[in-house]
Amino acid sequence: MLNAAGVLRQVAATGYRFTTVTPLTHQRVLARRGREPGSTLRDVFGWNLPFEAGALPPALLAGMEQAGIVRRDGSLLRSTVRVASLGDDLFFHSAYPTVEENAVFFGPDTSRFARFIGHALQALKPRGAVPLRVLDIGCGSGAGGIVAARALAEAGAAATVVMNDINPLALQYTAVNAEVAGIPVALAQGDALSAVQGTFDLIISNPPYLDDAAQRAYRHGGARLGRALGVRIAAESLKRLAPGGRLLLYTGVAMVDGEDPFLRELQPLLAASGFEWSYAEIDPDVFGEELERPVYAYIDRIAAVGLVARRPLGDG
Repeated sequence: MLNAAGVLRQVAATGYRFTTVTPLTHQRVLARRGREPGSTLRDVFGWNLPFEAGALPPALLAGMEQAGIVRRDGSLLRSTVRVASLGDDLFFHSAYPTVEENAVFFGPDTSRFARFIGHALQALKPRGAVPLRVLDIGCGSGAGGIVAARALAEAGAAATVVMNDINPLALQYTAVNAEVAGIPVALAQGDALSAVQGTFDLIISNPPYLDDAAQRAYRHGGARLGRALGVRIAAESLKRLAPGGRLLLYTGVAMVDGEDPFLRELQPLLAASGFEWSYAEIDPDVFGEELERPVYAYIDRIAAVGLVARRPLGDG
């Protein structure tokens, strides 16, 4: 993605802001717009509409061509990336619709994840001058790691941030997004904690949690209605926390007969390790359209949840 950071900086310099919505809302907005081509930066990078070359400043379009992030769409052009805003930062993520196996997703879950991180770290008291070692598992666009680094800096804590994803494209986007945000990061491609060494002071993760028929990596959470991956990441992360280290896990759970099967699987892991922990529903009803699929025929709802677990200081 040669010169992609330059493109993102040009977009940022305009004061661009765009809140990325769910795919269903995006679809409805596009249906309302009809075949009208895009004419603004929000049209091009937010709603991902096709556009005429004259809709963008020549330098910006030239940068997109050099970075390989624009393609022909009939007689028009279309960006192969979208740009979302989160606070003062901008993030490259995948074009709409996100149907490819290697799609990099950014949406309302990303915003909820960011708020969860900020809330969990707001009362953090740094211990000494040694930088905290931070790992973002399944980083996607890198939003979580960047939000965590900013929250730690506000608390007066230095950090070294490792961004992990199994998807090479996610790490390409993360590298650009982190560079433009001014957050130094190390990239680690591979399957979660198998891709990194050592222990960490903070591990964050927003793993996929749906039972996706196409088993796309950014959506599919594996067996047991999509919770298997989240349970595995939690179990592995608890073992790799340094004394006093924290795990912040945001995910979704298919609730069955009023019960939370994800929490039921986590509780023995947390009890066995003697961790201090809290767990809460962040949003009681997300991705409601999934309930129309046969695999979810017997569930009540899908809820967004957050786990905060802390390893005791003397444990090591």
